[in-house]
Amino acid sequence: MELKDKVVIITGGGTGIGKAAAFRLAGEGAKVIINYNQSEKEAVETVSEINKLGGIALAYKANVAIEKEVNALVSHAVAFFGTVDCLVNNASVTAQIPMDDLTSVTDEVWDCLFNVNVKGMFHCVKAVAPYMKKQRSGVIVNMGSVAGMTGIGSSIPYAATKSAIHTMTRSLAIALAPYIRVNSISPGAVDTRWWSGNQEKMYQLAGSLPLKRISTPDDIADAILFQLTQKSITGQVFTIDNGQTL
Repeated sequence: MELKDKVVIITGGGTGIGKAAAFRLAGEGAKVIINYNQSEKEAVETVSEINKLGGIALAYKANVAIEKEVNALVSHAVAFFGTVDCLVNNASVTAQIPMDDLTSVTDEVWDCLFNVNVKGMFHCVKAVAPYMKKQRSGVIVNMGSVAGMTGIGSSIPYAATKSAIHTMTRSLAIALAPYIRVNSISPGAVDTRWWSGNQEKMYQLAGSLPLKRISTPDDIADAILFQLTQKSITGQVFTIDNGQTL
């Protein structure tokens, strides 16, 4: 798929990986809708920067955990641009809980993470699928994590949600074929604001990785671009972790 003039929704698009993806895809000529929930300032700044560079972008607030807000997001995109061609399901939340601290893993933590990371992604897919089916083309990229493969991450619920995303990606690839492709990216450590205050830990981790580096948001944005444009892949989970899971 060529991205010029294609309409792309990026959830959590104002910061980190989402922001890098917005710039990368807009640079390819895509019309980008940057969804945000709490990061309004960052999303508006990202839109402004893209438009100044000659791209086309707009921001829209929606909590992906609330289905009616997702439906409003997609309806707005269609009203403004006519359709939706691609979805980058990037919005995600986490909880920093030591893996052996089971007591702190409450129902509230489980519900919060699953509502955003898993159900929220499904809400977005469900909302865009009718438009993609009607035009007989569409691509979806779901953001997973190596935590969903190794079981090790910021918390047990976070790892569980990312594993669920990987499995849901494969199920959706079957359910939405042949016209809609669905893939996932499973990053290792990425130098984003989630690492704020943990730089020393990040550098220690980098030293133990075969490639001796931490991924940048631009690295992941390049992988998103590949999954959106490569016509022969669906149901795949790409691991991008500098050799962490070797």
